[in-house]
Amino acid sequence: MFARLSQLTRHLSRPLPNYSNSPATAASRSLGGPSIMSTSAAEDRSKRMIHTAGCIIIGDEVLGGKTVDTNSAHFAKYCFLLGMNLKRIEVIGDDEAEIGEAARRMSENYDFVVTSGGIGPTHDDITYESIAKAFKLPLKLHDDALKRMKALSKPHPSQKNFSWDTPSPALDAKLRMVQLPIDESRDESNQVLFVDESLWVPISVVNGNIHILPGIPRLFTQLLDGLKPLLMPRLENPEGKGVYRILFSTPTAESEVAGYLSKLAAEVEPKGVKVGSYPRWGRKRNSVTLVGKDKDYMESLVPQIEKGVDGVRVEREEDADESEDDAKI
Repeated sequence: MFARLSQLTRHLSRPLPNYSNSPATAASRSLGGPSIMSTSAAEDRSKRMIHTAGCIIIGDEVLGGKTVDTNSAHFAKYCFLLGMNLKRIEVIGDDEAEIGEAARRMSENYDFVVTSGGIGPTHDDITYESIAKAFKLPLKLHDDALKRMKALSKPHPSQKNFSWDTPSPALDAKLRMVQLPIDESRDESNQVLFVDESLWVPISVVNGNIHILPGIPRLFTQLLDGLKPLLMPRLENPEGKGVYRILFSTPTAESEVAGYLSKLAAEVEPKGVKVGSYPRWGRKRNSVTLVGKDKDYMESLVPQIEKGVDGVRVEREEDADESEDDAKI
């Protein structure tokens, strides 16, 4: 398959890197903690321009097939529309060591990182505590988050005798959701973001660039939308645009156009443009894409590509199919 643009990586096939034995980690122990936990580095991560992004989907239920992950697909579209280069998506289980390793690695490698899942009230919701441990941070009951939870959430119908003022297992479970990783050497307002007035759920920000979000799709998308205004000034294009996709539909087999597309890819790569080819099983037409930031240059290639793949430019993959079906009527 030509230039396959895969976005979802389950478990890595190679062993995870052993940070505990690296020279950088050994040196950091003498300073009392990992180098990535320095206040200045975290502040830098929270303010620098955003070019790259990573996503960590957390949950045994996803790996076990019980829950279908849609958050990573939404995040991929979100990044594309904002001009962020999404470099990696990983799905990992409810495992403290794996959550911590992935969070440290992605925080170091990418400008903007989100996690999805594992921040509920039950024993297997361990994202906050796992990331806190990874960055040697305490979990702190966040008063504002608790106040918002009390004001905006309602007890489940089964909890008729629940009281915020009476100790109970249910209260303890709720409080788990507002015990957040806090770096007490930094401004707390930059670490706990309330981006939607209709929600009590905060976005916990760790190490300046890890944004911890819930796994519930409605909340995940709503909080990302609320976060957008805070990200805009840190994007390469202040309008939050800059990545474009041009789609072509062709009746020609991939193997037939592979040679042409290889030459095209080599030609456009210096301009930061990628060429993709995608089969559409069960349909008579396949798809070819151009993705890049130089819109004028990409537009100039359209006639050449239409001729090269014996196809047409479309807005949606289905458009040419519909024209073909209409012609049969």
